[in-house]
Amino acid sequence: MPAPHEHQPPTLRQRLVDLASARYRAAGRFAYHFARGKLGGDPMFLGLLERGLVPDQARILDLGCGQGLLAAWLLAARQSYEAGQWPVGWPAPGRPTEIRGVDLLASDIQRARTALGAPARFEQGDMCQVGFGQVDVVVIMDVLHYVDIPAQDEVLRRVRVALPANGLFIARVGDAGAGLAFRLSSWVDRTVAFFRGNSLPPTHGRPLHEWKQALESLGFRVETASMNGGLPFANVMLVARLG
Repeated sequence: MPAPHEHQPPTLRQRLVDLASARYRAAGRFAYHFARGKLGGDPMFLGLLERGLVPDQARILDLGCGQGLLAAWLLAARQSYEAGQWPVGWPAPGRPTEIRGVDLLASDIQRARTALGAPARFEQGDMCQVGFGQVDVVVIMDVLHYVDIPAQDEVLRRVRVALPANGLFIARVGDAGAGLAFRLSSWVDRTVAFFRGNSLPPTHGRPLHEWKQALESLGFRVETASMNGGLPFANVMLVARLG
């Protein structure tokens, strides 16, 4: 999968950050500034749009949703598109019919609920226990490594069951085969989790080829792309399709 182009309009990210983060003013200063920092610095959010990964009229399940930034971002993208402020040649951002977010941290879920309404809804829960239902797209960013390998495999199996024949699974994982870069990204991830109020459980990484094998064994076709924003990390986006 090609890397994102470097020629996107420089104002696009800022416009989307402004639109998405504005929703969090009602949820408090921390929620607002965290949204601006995360959305402004994380390359995966813009990458989702440039690649046109989220289809129109999709039912989306966001596991480990935090304060609902993915939902805010997708809604901001659609708002910008409908206002005629969208890069020429980029795919039109889809209009989700439902975005369901699940996260362990009650304070994040409360921020998400305060900031966002329909078509987004949020619930506190454990991705290893909560029902997935039937959806079109499942997104898991940066949380699979907080459960052990058997639990990861069970989550992936349940993702497969939740998706239709043409379903899509998008994840960001760490490549445990990347040596120092993986250790550095793990340290940063755990530090951010600590300051957001999470405990620091042990992490369970896998080399990239093992992530791919696990998904391919379930019938997915897998593409990968580095998602480090130019930093010396080992974060990889997995785009896994059925059909």
